Amino acid sequence: MSHADKVVIIGLDAAPPELVFDRWLDELPTIKWLTGHGLYGELESTIPSITCPAWASMVTGKDPGRLGIYGFRNRTRYDYSEMAFVDSGWVREETLWDILSRYGRRSILVGIPPSYPPRAINGRMVSCFMAGDSPDYTYPREFRTEVEALTGGYIPDVKDFRSGDRGLILKTVYEMTQRRFRLAKTLLSASGGQDWDLFMMVEMGTDRLQHAFWRYLDEAHPSYCHGTEYGDAILDYYKYLDRELGEILTLIGGRATLLVVSDHGAKRMEGGICVNEWLLANGYLRLLEYPREITSFQDLKVDWRRTVAWAHSGYYGRVFLNVRGREPMGLIPPQDYERIRRELAQGLEDIRNECGQRINTRAFRPEDIYPERRGIAPDLLVYFGDQYYRSIGSVGHKKFWTRENDNGFDYANHSQYGIFILYNKDLMNSPVGARHAVPLGRRPAHILDVAPTVLGCMGLEVPVDMKGNIITGANIP
Repeated sequence: MSHADKVVIIGLDAAPPELVFDRWLDELPTIKWLTGHGLYGELESTIPSITCPAWASMVTGKDPGRLGIYGFRNRTRYDYSEMAFVDSGWVREETLWDILSRYGRRSILVGIPPSYPPRAINGRMVSCFMAGDSPDYTYPREFRTEVEALTGGYIPDVKDFRSGDRGLILKTVYEMTQRRFRLAKTLLSASGGQDWDLFMMVEMGTDRLQHAFWRYLDEAHPSYCHGTEYGDAILDYYKYLDRELGEILTLIGGRATLLVVSDHGAKRMEGGICVNEWLLANGYLRLLEYPREITSFQDLKVDWRRTVAWAHSGYYGRVFLNVRGREPMGLIPPQDYERIRRELAQGLEDIRNECGQRINTRAFRPEDIYPERRGIAPDLLVYFGDQYYRSIGSVGHKKFWTRENDNGFDYANHSQYGIFILYNKDLMNSPVGARHAVPLGRRPAHILDVAPTVLGCMGLEVPVDMKGNIITGANIP
């Protein structure tokens, strides 16, 4: 593959290979053409497979441990206060556009998490869904006027996508996506593309629609609904996205390398594990009083002086230990830390479903998955039931399992593998000359491979501290 002057990255948050490459490929003509003329395959996500840190890892080539970002919310102190939400200020490693700016190359960025609040770049930026209703979501600030004029009102995200108002969610997803692609196509074509070297956008509609409508898609879902008007909602949306991708491909022609990627995949949510209920029942968590109704963890009256461990909600579990000399009312002697953590991991992995069957839960120690750990990592990261179950942090359920999400209507969880497609008109003619080139097809590509691959396609040196490898089509079986 020859070095391209420009690279275009279209991110589809949470797009799963099982739908895109397996189930629906024949109904997605643009994606099918790209897979037939380029490289494609599964893209292994970070642990955890969460929007933040996954996109940040993709554009830096650094894992969550190096970034110090272990989810949307992270501890900032060893105490019992609420965790802080990630924003752009948490990304302290060089991004692709930071590196490109050193070479005088310009970037246009649209919707890449976490990019709010927007930061100065050599180019232009529309920040991510975290902007909410803020008017200051672009760089430079005056770029907002152009964005609003081009889109008729930019929509950063779908508000209340867990509300259960399916009609409104579907309408808003399409409005948001249409406006974002209208902006993208205009920016890509303006001045013949002379204004950018890297163009990257992330569309959140895939994620939002899957969380709201997966029950209408998956016959194995516990809440599957057959024969409704929403049965093809997700498929129809992917068909629409495929048409937009076709227009993007036509716009850039042979002038740029095109990547289509997702930060993780999706799968049905079969239920939730009430992890704090389990910790209570097993003596690890102590309360001054058990709540009369289902209560979020931050509103519980915790007896910290007698608590060994507690956990938080999410698409994965975060378990924290109350360590003497580390937390203000720490109970665990440092010499007992590993023993208790190992005991907790084994107990969590042995949690059964309502029928008494094991569900393939995995508890990860941060040091086993991150060579370096910045910030404050959870003591354990837990995938409940092979990611078919989410972590339920609230208390008051009086049981270990629930079919409902404790954060609104939600029918999908995240999965470990997203998608990767790379197309360049010279792709099949010559390999990328690069260090540690990885032929896609031998193993899944990794999300850390994307940043080195982009730099390799642009003929630029890959920083030695990037963890990934350049993906190449050479020697594909």
